[in-house]
Amino acid sequence: MITKKVVVISALLVLLWATGIAGYMLIEGWGLLDAVYMTAISLSTVGFKEVHPLTEQGRVFTILLITLGVGLFFYAIGSLAEGLIEGHLKGLIGRRRMLKKISRLERHYIVCGYGRLGRVICHELQLRNKPLVVVDNKQSAVQRAEKRQLLWVLGDATVDNVLESAGIKRAKGLISVLGTDAANVYITISAKFLNPRVTIVTRAENENAEKKMFQVGATKVISPYKIGASRMALAVLKPTLTEFLDLASHSVGFDLDIEQIEIVAGSELDGKALKDISLRERTGVTVIAIKKRGGEMSLQLRPEEPLAPGDVIVALGSRAGIQKVFQMAGHRELPEEF
Repeated sequence: MITKKVVVISALLVLLWATGIAGYMLIEGWGLLDAVYMTAISLSTVGFKEVHPLTEQGRVFTILLITLGVGLFFYAIGSLAEGLIEGHLKGLIGRRRMLKKISRLERHYIVCGYGRLGRVICHELQLRNKPLVVVDNKQSAVQRAEKRQLLWVLGDATVDNVLESAGIKRAKGLISVLGTDAANVYITISAKFLNPRVTIVTRAENENAEKKMFQVGATKVISPYKIGASRMALAVLKPTLTEFLDLASHSVGFDLDIEQIEIVAGSELDGKALKDISLRERTGVTVIAIKKRGGEMSLQLRPEEPLAPGDVIVALGSRAGIQKVFQMAGHRELPEEF
């Protein structure tokens, strides 16, 4: 807005100068240098003596030129001041509106850092209709997030007040992908202090930082380089398997999904063994792994072992089938993508 006004004012000023020079040359018959000089002292209102005596027509023209010059000056000052104030107020109102929307979020996700990794993470969350907030200390980054219709907070994510503005106390999960391990460790500490129940996934560059992140409360620590290298090797060694995993875990438009489902106490699956509930026959869903409460993930299923509250089954099947398993496991609220 301000840029547009500057262009308009500059164009009017050039037009006024051209009019003044042309007027003195035509009315008074002066040369170019004299006409430029007279236009300069008239528009600047410095009050120097005319280079030549003026005719009556020349005096009238000078009066009009001075009036237009002074008017343009005050118009320029007013327009620029208005643009600055309007831009400031617009930004202030926009930030308040953004914070108001964030204050209404519950069980959302916070992504700290909107760089290359952050943009991919936000894209995946958006595909699954997950509510999320971006936190970044760069104006250009939050502007990119706003273009993607994302909620954002401009500030340093290592500061508690910034995390609180992003709704950390009501958040379901936080993903920290800042450029340094120190910053990611600090964010993990702050987030866990402000919300002990929040799930924290953070980026790590070296093994020492990875250990520290687990020690201070990170739920999962990811090394992008290690994961990326491992995935590239797998794509060469087992391309069909890699294609299947991509299809099952990343394809939103295909009716196949992998989901983790926690067993709720008192549900239909509570206390039942896999061999007794016939999930595949009833829902078309296959259980491919089980994580016992407080234990390790197991791929060696024991069909006769009963499920208990807090156990998590990893299920593969159609979305409709997985939806039925969620209900059988005692979940009233299904994941947002359902």
